[in-house]
Amino acid sequence: MTPSNGMNFRTTTDREGLRRMTVQDIRDTFVIGDLFRPGVVSMTYVEVDRAVVGSAVPLDAPLPLPTDHRLAAGYFCERREVGVVNIGAPGWIDLDGVRHDLDRHDSLYIGRGVEAVVFGGGAPDAPAKFYFVSYPAHAAHPSKRVRKDEARVIEAGDQKTANRRVIRQSIRPGLVDTCQLVMGFTELAPGNVWNTMPPHTHGRRSEIYMYFDAAPARVMHIMGAPDAPRTVFMDDGEAVFSPSWSMHSGVGTANYRFVWSMGGENLDFDDMDTLSLAQLR
Repeated sequence: MTPSNGMNFRTTTDREGLRRMTVQDIRDTFVIGDLFRPGVVSMTYVEVDRAVVGSAVPLDAPLPLPTDHRLAAGYFCERREVGVVNIGAPGWIDLDGVRHDLDRHDSLYIGRGVEAVVFGGGAPDAPAKFYFVSYPAHAAHPSKRVRKDEARVIEAGDQKTANRRVIRQSIRPGLVDTCQLVMGFTELAPGNVWNTMPPHTHGRRSEIYMYFDAAPARVMHIMGAPDAPRTVFMDDGEAVFSPSWSMHSGVGTANYRFVWSMGGENLDFDDMDTLSLAQLR
């Protein structure tokens, strides 16, 4: 039986509701902080685009990906696709008897219809740490592993504005066929702390950030409407989701990495509505 505390469910709020929230309300609504527990599969269902955000940290025994009765599915990927990034030691994921080895920072796309997903590898003193995001899928596309050096690389930002960074797009059109999932991770160069500034929104998609390789630094995540921004401090290994109307940006006390994932109406990475600094209040 899979070690798990069951799947958590999160509802969200609108612009006015966010304005009235306390910092604890924001954390309780938008921040997912129970990821990467040793020997456990953790899952949280987010009502925004019906995403599932989760992690698996296998130790002495492999961990199968469970379903939940509230998904009304015989198995997790019956009507879903999944994107995985390994942020820990090398490990493997078995898909219906086919093993895929994942080194640190490798990605794996799991297509709709895969019945048995099993996470394994690593060791108690150096575990694999699998982070995954899932969205509903209308079609079955082939599962595919993408090595870190196979991802599309975009260099962005400037040292002068402390946001020089490398964006690695691993699950995206041209590399992997998906229904709505786009996924990858961003690395900030040493001495750089800002991500996605000026910020933007995605009117046709939602986005989820998961900050890692940050400790002992912390990241102040900025979200909400541009005329009423709200902030919350994020720790290493925590995720935060943004509705399509909410901007998403962050600044750390040192450099860090974060996995970003999107789902919604289209697959165009550059489909965003950029905000100007003058719009922020």
